[in-house]
Amino acid sequence: MSYAALFPGQGSQFVGMGAELFDARLDLLGDAADEILGWSLRSMCLDGPEDALTRTEHAQPALYATAYALWAEMEDRLSESPSGAAGHSLGEYTALTAAGSLGFLDGLALVADRGKAMAAAADIESSGMAALIGADVGGVEDLAARRRGGGGRLWVANINAPGQIVVAGGAADIEWVVANARDLGVRRAVSLKVAGAFHSPYMEPAAVAFESVIADTDFSPPTFPVWANVTAAAHTGDIGAALVAQLTSPVLFSESLRAMAGVGIETFVHVGPGNVTAGLAKRSVEGTEPVVVSSLGDVDIAVEILSAA
Repeated sequence: MSYAALFPGQGSQFVGMGAELFDARLDLLGDAADEILGWSLRSMCLDGPEDALTRTEHAQPALYATAYALWAEMEDRLSESPSGAAGHSLGEYTALTAAGSLGFLDGLALVADRGKAMAAAADIESSGMAALIGADVGGVEDLAARRRGGGGRLWVANINAPGQIVVAGGAADIEWVVANARDLGVRRAVSLKVAGAFHSPYMEPAAVAFESVIADTDFSPPTFPVWANVTAAAHTGDIGAALVAQLTSPVLFSESLRAMAGVGIETFVHVGPGNVTAGLAKRSVEGTEPVVVSSLGDVDIAVEILSAA
């Protein structure tokens, strides 16, 4: 069976995630992860508190570590590698690590620096994001362009699935789009609980800071294709440059899923806390029934499904 591994991004974290993974795998790292982070990965994931785990600089490394540990457990039991992988925003780093482009600890250090840079950029000015339900990409692009033309600051940030587009912008712009959604031709708009306007020009300070960090990182060629958020195509060139661009560019996740299906990938497997990417795959690729691997118990079920075909 031709399958792809999908890794979640920020927002999928919850206190208690990965408890069995620490016993099975993450505790074997000893103090290495905590030395990179400057805080206890185990304590943050298992004890929180929630407001601390939700902070960008904590949520991103915590999700990266738990999702990758779950993938490593799954990979050990599979006889065939995936035909591709993708991650939603932060999840792209997990996908690249799964494909051997990064070592786990090198990836953890990058993700920690990314989270700090994004948090610092978000602190500069009040901004946010909103999910628009029942909207099409072209309509939202026009809406955002009209808002910018009138002096506002609003951009498409995530193309998640048909009818689900996320916009990012100034606090006033997000309030405006949520308050006027129906008049704007959007069925519903929901403000997201995030620190700032990720994947928009608001993250330019983060991109500048992160570019100097990633310049010192050596990426190996992926052992299987990894679809890039910024192009909706498999990485073929400068991976670091694509990851820097991701900070200020839309996440083309739905387009990536359709592109993966277009090259013959039949099954999508969400690997990590929650099940968000599975839902997006089901909505983006007609007829697909994604597999969700969010615990060690799910690993055996997924391996059985993938091995049976």
